[in-house]
Amino acid sequence: MGLQAALLHMVYPPQCVACDAMVSSDFGLCGNCWRETPFVAGLVCDLCGTPLPGQDPGHPVQCDDCLTIARPWSHGRAAMLYRDQARDMVLKLKHGDRLDLARPAGGWLMRAAQPILQPGMLIAPVPLHWLRLLRRRYNQSALLSAQVARLSGLEHCPDLLQRRRNTHSQEGKDRDGRFANMSDSIRVHPRRRARVEGRQVLLVDDVMTSGATLAAAAEACLAVGAAGICVLVLCRVAKEG
Repeated sequence: MGLQAALLHMVYPPQCVACDAMVSSDFGLCGNCWRETPFVAGLVCDLCGTPLPGQDPGHPVQCDDCLTIARPWSHGRAAMLYRDQARDMVLKLKHGDRLDLARPAGGWLMRAAQPILQPGMLIAPVPLHWLRLLRRRYNQSALLSAQVARLSGLEHCPDLLQRRRNTHSQEGKDRDGRFANMSDSIRVHPRRRARVEGRQVLLVDDVMTSGATLAAAAEACLAVGAAGICVLVLCRVAKEG
């Protein structure tokens, strides 16, 4: 730590990004918040990152949802489950102007993404419709994808994808309703098509529930010649029990 940073910490000691308790380093979690944050570890579904019971069998495994839903991507990972402290942090990032949370989240995403990252991969966020972006002023998924690109050294294209229409909220919809709502709603930006052709693309989003939004984004990339798609989310909504 440089002298300037040390002096700054004397005046403004580092605080937990979740609860403001004192911590030893910037952009970290205190012990209590770390224990209350459901990080994904161990055996996971190879397509969506949901934790699975049992030991690693030495080959990719899939959860019940991914065995019944056709996924237009080859691998997927999640950093956390969408509950408890993780849910609180996502909501603060998404609706509470807590842009500082993107930095630690980038580290958590990188840890989850290690098995699926490939050399030469193009990283892109799931897009917001321009009206929603105007209201929110930032795309939280683009903040996350920028951090993953920075930490991995891979190319980032924040405007690779566009929302063709302002889809209604997915809140309260069942699985079929979510997929119907997102059908043909995302396209590759006409000026970015050449960056996709023949390449592996990593799509980054904040939360995955049914996977409908990521499916629409993946299909848009494949339609213009992407070689393959992987997905990475900060949180996965998983069934309890």
